[in-house]
Amino acid sequence: MYAGTRRLDAIQKAERIAPIRLDVADESTIIEAVRRIDAEAGRLDILVNNAAIYDADVEDLATDPTNRIDDVLAVNLRGAILLAKHALPLLLRNRGGRVVNVSSGSGSLTEGVDTDAPAYSISKAGLNALTSYLHGAYGSKGLLANSVCPGWVRTDMGGPRATRSVEKGAETPIWLATFAPGSPPGLFWRDRKVIPW
Repeated sequence: MYAGTRRLDAIQKAERIAPIRLDVADESTIIEAVRRIDAEAGRLDILVNNAAIYDADVEDLATDPTNRIDDVLAVNLRGAILLAKHALPLLLRNRGGRVVNVSSGSGSLTEGVDTDAPAYSISKAGLNALTSYLHGAYGSKGLLANSVCPGWVRTDMGGPRATRSVEKGAETPIWLATFAPGSPPGLFWRDRKVIPW
């Protein structure tokens, strides 16, 4: 198992986890990470796109600095698109490759995209669109792509007041990552239940 990170020292040493340098805003590190996985493992069964920036102190798109919008979209959406782009040959090498995009209810078009943190919410709606695209384009080739809202989780981004533990937030993404061929793809999930896009 590979854990991509901008800072290799941020990954706690654990059995069967290999830290790999990865900055999703830098395509060259994506290409190099995929090459390394191909050379060492020869396959990639699961890709979890969970890198994100939350523009918590911005509540109005009209006053959101453009460079801040660019940063959020580069990490939350463009990074996931590029990871999928470069990882697809490995994911499709064996039937049943999985992509789990860690999205948010903030990006739900049906429930109404949140107006707080506009770039974040828009990027998560885009991440859901990426999931739908991957399912439509590659589902017939065996790829299982799903989006998941983990809820408000006590991470560095979610903060200490968040309502969910890291373990609770990870439950559904892990469950989706273990889907076998024939499991339901192309959907948006929360707490192991399908939710509206």
